[in-house]
Amino acid sequence: MNKLITPSRRYFLKGSAALGAATAASGLGLPALAEDQLPDPASILDDISVKKYVREDYQALYNMSGAPLWDPNKDWIRTVDWEKVRGELAGTTVRFAIGAADAESAAEGLVPFEKLSGIKVELVPIPDDSFYDKALAEFISGNASFDALQFFSPWLGDFAAPGFLYQLNDFAEKWGLPLDDFYDTYRLNYGFFSGKMYGIPFDCDIQMVHLRKGFVEEALGGPIDKSESVPTYDELIRLSAELNKVRPGVAGVGLMAAPGFWSTYTWEHVAAQAGMMLFNEDWEPIFNGEEGLKGLEIVLALAKNANEGHAGAGWPENRAAWLGGQVATNISWQDSGTQAMRPDQSSIVDDFVTIYEPRIEGGRFAPPNIAGSTSCVAASAQNPEGAFLMLGFLTTASIMAMNEANANGVAPGYKSVLENQNLQAVSQPAKVWGDSLHHAWCSPRLPGAFPIEQAIGNEINRAVVGQISAVEALDNAAAAVKQIMTENGFYAGNDPVNYAEAAPGLYVGAGESLPF
Repeated sequence: MNKLITPSRRYFLKGSAALGAATAASGLGLPALAEDQLPDPASILDDISVKKYVREDYQALYNMSGAPLWDPNKDWIRTVDWEKVRGELAGTTVRFAIGAADAESAAEGLVPFEKLSGIKVELVPIPDDSFYDKALAEFISGNASFDALQFFSPWLGDFAAPGFLYQLNDFAEKWGLPLDDFYDTYRLNYGFFSGKMYGIPFDCDIQMVHLRKGFVEEALGGPIDKSESVPTYDELIRLSAELNKVRPGVAGVGLMAAPGFWSTYTWEHVAAQAGMMLFNEDWEPIFNGEEGLKGLEIVLALAKNANEGHAGAGWPENRAAWLGGQVATNISWQDSGTQAMRPDQSSIVDDFVTIYEPRIEGGRFAPPNIAGSTSCVAASAQNPEGAFLMLGFLTTASIMAMNEANANGVAPGYKSVLENQNLQAVSQPAKVWGDSLHHAWCSPRLPGAFPIEQAIGNEINRAVVGQISAVEALDNAAAAVKQIMTENGFYAGNDPVNYAEAAPGLYVGAGESLPF
């Protein structure tokens, strides 16, 4: 498999804390302590607060009172019995594989966990550009150097199907992990594989559409309605054409259409609204049908009004163009809305809005849950229960809410966070984002998922640059995907993934009333 250079978009953010707010604590860890040497859990939990974790300039900017950005009754670290944790696991060690660039901030963020639990965490740094290959090699060896790891969520099938991951159902039940607080799309696609729990959702993404208020309101002749001003992709095409070069250096729409997975994600985003599904019940590729073609035709129409260099643009380039004011509309992740609010990151503060997903006639409202990352325990872990508890701490609602307040790109997947009015006041897209998640589309977590994304995107990019037609691109991609699926054990009478078990997570919106 080709290396994924940036398994999470957070690596691009200067000064972000990958696993919690960097201001949370100082120091790089504690020696393993006996239960009777540990401080009172309540005093540690009191410090895991807005006042201590959220950047002071952001607190001042939004007049944060210090009130929780989450529901304390759903925040796992405030409901778990830490005395019981200490009684069973104090003095043990967990080995945690982490991208090398994030090792120091991870160590700082884990200090409170070590104090709460008495479990010592040893970090196992892995170069970011070889994380997949290194982790896979260690899994295959049967003696991985780590107990826990966080990785790009589409890899879940690659690691779970061969038995490399530890089943977490019993730990989740024993320690009361609030699985019902996760939106279904994250719980099913980042947490479960073949009906069993292997992960805890970590960086919970969704792609959205963002508009520059000044440009769009001038074009529309009035204020933006988040569901009705740009109700369809046909209207986005028209609007982006009108706004293309509305000012020198401003393009009508920002697109990520670089070869590989970037193009795949942009196409999936649009095609999902047309009703596109990647596979049928026999895992045969069907994305080159009418719905997938409609989505690609829309992408190609938008590309005529897109930012310069869009055919080579991934998230870093798209983020720079959007936050730098170089596009009038944008198709990107939700954090393009949160980060655009922050003066130290954005030149368009107060001049943008995130809207509900535009629709396609004959299609559906299907906002795309794309990318993100999950937290898992190795099947060979020496301390699987301690590893689970550490991951529960890192993914708890309060820390994830404060990641969002810090606009560091690590996205919460909890209903109790995105529906919290205090959080919505500091995260402009949160209300639309949370509403949209009840209708989310997601690709299946399959062995070979990343090569599949690469193969599709390479062909789509060829269509974007005019080398081949949309029909040729999708037909070529379907043939390539069929070959990848075959190489990963499909179509031989015992598929590595049961379609019926995966199906509930692929589109969670059936029967749900729309939020507008």
